[in-house]
Amino acid sequence: MPPQAGTSGGIAVRPIGIVRGPFPTTQGMPIQTVAAADVEGELEVFEEFAAGLRDIEGFDYLIVLTHLHLASEKLEVVPFMDTRSHGVFATRSPARPNRLGLSIVRLASVQGRVLRFLGNDMLDGTPVLDIKPYVPALDVRATERIGWFAQGLQRLPSTRSDDRMK
Repeated sequence: MPPQAGTSGGIAVRPIGIVRGPFPTTQGMPIQTVAAADVEGELEVFEEFAAGLRDIEGFDYLIVLTHLHLASEKLEVVPFMDTRSHGVFATRSPARPNRLGLSIVRLASVQGRVLRFLGNDMLDGTPVLDIKPYVPALDVRATERIGWFAQGLQRLPSTRSDDRMK
C-alpha cells in the first residue's frame, strides 16, 4: 500500500522495556488481562527511559502498549472467543498488521526501573513500546454495542491461547 502524501512510508519505534512473566510460549496463556487478574508480571524499563517513570506510582492501572513479536500478521482471523472468522480490526487478535498489543494492568509496586503488576497476559520477553496511565474518566466508555463479543465474552474465563495466531 503506498504511503500517504507527506509521509516517509515507514514508522520507526523502539522498545522502552521488556515484560517478564510466567508464559514462555503462547500455548495455554490467558487471552485478556481481565482473565489473568492474579497473574503477576514485571515490566523492566530500559535505563535510558527510566526518567519517564517519575510519578507513575500514583496510578492503580496502566495501559501497556507492546509489540506482539511472535504473532503473525493477518487480516482475517478466527478469534479465541469465537468459531467464526472476522476481519482482524473487529477483534483483539494478536495476529494483526503491525502486531501491536494493548494490556491494561494493575500496578502493584515500583522498584527502580521495574514495575511489578497484576493482569499479565503477555509472553515473557515481550517488547514494551509505551506505558500510559489508565484514567477512568478519560478511558471508560459505556456502550451496549459490542459486535460479536456480545456472545463471545461468555467464553473468556475458560479460554486460553493456542497456536492459531502464528
